[in-house]
Amino acid sequence: MASAEFEQAVEAVKGLTTDPGNDVKLTLYGLFKQVTQGDVSGSRPGMMNPVGRAKYDAWAKLSGTAPEAAEEQYVAIVRDLTSA
Repeated sequence: MASAEFEQAVEAVKGLTTDPGNDVKLTLYGLFKQVTQGDVSGSRPGMMNPVGRAKYDAWAKLSGTAPEAAEEQYVAIVRDLTSA
């Protein structure tokens, strides 16, 4: 179960006024999925779906990471983004 701090961080991401860049967005995506769904499941999208493939890879990189650890990382990244 995600903490209130995590839920606030998710909402803060939706309100960002500057684009943090694709690498940060993919990292946040992977962490979010790890927190909310656990290790990656399903098959990797094919070459004709580069966005889906990048998202899958970002999530797969975190396989084995405890949801609590992923949550802490997510909150820390969002804290850095919103304090700048």
